[in-house]
Amino acid sequence: MKKLSLFVIVALTLTLVMGFSAAGTAQDLKVGMVTDVGGLGDESFNDSAWRGLQRAQEDFGIEINVIESNTMTDYTPNLSSFAEQGYDMVWGVGFLFTDAMGEVASMYPDVKFGIIDAVVEGPNVVSATFKEHEGSFLVGVVAGMATETNKTGYIGGMETSLIQKFEAGFRAGVKAVNPDAEVFVAYTGAFDDPQAGKELAFTQYDQGADVIYHASGACGIGVIKAAKERGLYAIGVDSPQYHLAPAYVLTSMIKRVDNAVYNEIKKLYDGNFEAGVQVYGLDNSGVGIYRPQAENMVAQEVIDKVDEYKEKIISGEVVVPSSPDEL
Repeated sequence: MKKLSLFVIVALTLTLVMGFSAAGTAQDLKVGMVTDVGGLGDESFNDSAWRGLQRAQEDFGIEINVIESNTMTDYTPNLSSFAEQGYDMVWGVGFLFTDAMGEVASMYPDVKFGIIDAVVEGPNVVSATFKEHEGSFLVGVVAGMATETNKTGYIGGMETSLIQKFEAGFRAGVKAVNPDAEVFVAYTGAFDDPQAGKELAFTQYDQGADVIYHASGACGIGVIKAAKERGLYAIGVDSPQYHLAPAYVLTSMIKRVDNAVYNEIKKLYDGNFEAGVQVYGLDNSGVGIYRPQAENMVAQEVIDKVDEYKEKIISGEVVVPSSPDEL
């Protein structure tokens, strides 16, 4: 009886310990992130995603790491590297990861994966997408009211349906408040070529544009440098970019990649990981507009108009086009 009682006590103790261990494994989570070719320091969505991981590390005590990709051919081996090392969750930042993510996620069914800006189906993949056109509409309102030449510009990276969402929203916002304004449109064909962004910006400024919005990753650093050199204005994207050229960046369209990454890691930490598509828009602070601290950069009447349209978009009164064809 004593041996039996001892066995029962040991068994119960092991059960409790294992239970606590299972509940506490979240504290031992390892989350990795693979950047696209823009890398860290792009002042855009790679940096934003990394901030999300860092915040999760601070709040949940998880282990995090990052691998920067030099070329697109790095995506598959970089994702696989984290999975092979036993990471619990691996993020691919950007729609260019679509094929690599689908391939690697199917190879490692016990690992959770997250992708930004694309949809990859799989029981272990969460796809964070954004209503970029909504936030772009708001900065379009700023540009349309701020321009003194009635000429504005848009510079995108790769000309894909995703980057065209930014274009469509911006053009719609400009026209909503300034029907007579012209919007020049150009694409760099890349996300990691600041010089290309700078040259296209110079071209648009030479055509008379005095405000240019970019959605071009690291190419946008060149756009903003061009604005400063010409003494004109740029509008940033993804992350607050005012600090890159104070007095020359009117505002930025904020795409809260950091919030998306943080939220999905938190779900995994809490044991509530949910595969599938998670959409972030104006209604859940997934996109928005950054207001610089400098005084008089944007007039109060412009801010009021932005707030007015924001509420109309959230309520459904204004439906923002998500492609040039919908314009």
